[in-house]
Amino acid sequence: MSTIAFIGLGIMGSPMAVNLAQAGHTVTGWNRSPGRAEALVAAGGAEAATIAEAVRDAEVVITMVPASPQVEAVAYGPDGILENARPGTLLIDMSSITPRTSVELAAAAAEKGVRVLDAPVSGGEAGAVEGVLSIMVGGEQEDFDAARPVLEALGTTIVRCGPHGAGQTVKAANQLIVAVNLQACAEAVVFLEKSGVDLAAALDVLNGGLAGSAVLTRKKANFLDREFEPGFKLELHHKDMGIVTEAARTVGATIPVGAAAAELVASAVACGDGALDHSALLRGVQRLSGVAVGEDKSA
Repeated sequence: MSTIAFIGLGIMGSPMAVNLAQAGHTVTGWNRSPGRAEALVAAGGAEAATIAEAVRDAEVVITMVPASPQVEAVAYGPDGILENARPGTLLIDMSSITPRTSVELAAAAAEKGVRVLDAPVSGGEAGAVEGVLSIMVGGEQEDFDAARPVLEALGTTIVRCGPHGAGQTVKAANQLIVAVNLQACAEAVVFLEKSGVDLAAALDVLNGGLAGSAVLTRKKANFLDREFEPGFKLELHHKDMGIVTEAARTVGATIPVGAAAAELVASAVACGDGALDHSALLRGVQRLSGVAVGEDKSA
């Protein structure tokens, strides 16, 4: 069992920290805004008042924050992780950020004797709660091996994808696939409803064939009930689509369908849907199809 500092107790971070505590690890959590540690404390963990307090005695530090600027904010500076963690500490960044930020963080941490893995996840809030996340990891093999007992409390598919930044590159590809899949599902829903088909029956049979996917399985109820309580916010997916389009441009990869999906996600955010679940892409298709969006439960 490890002594773990968990930085970032949001929609994803809180259940992940709870799972670590329930697995027997000693977990101290910190969140930028207070009042997010109740579930962790109830599971046997503790809350720290500062990052320095959280990481001072930790063998492993996990960060789960929204984007690159937040990772840099908690990692650098006199009050950050690198200045206060002990040499030899393993820093596992599970946020979804740019590959470049991960590479730069690993280099800066090495100067302090801190080892780093980038280990973003897929599976949303439900996967975090159930401990069945898919975890894509970049970094040294030795550090990955050391991290595995910790990561096994969080996910069921745990794969080292290459050197520093590789985990973030694979996560960008994941977000590309998910966005396109969600958009296709949303378009199918509107098409089916406008055609007068029983939507629940149609989605059941589609999900049993080649059109089936984890996305449809997880989000089918959202589409049926028009319930968009965020498991993963559209505004975060908007951020991720910026990462994948920039990274693809850097390596010379053309992603025309992904670019269209990125624009549709951006449109949804511009229309005020950013705080909703990313399955709320359905609302954008409704608008384009002349269908009243209606009083969705989470709108």
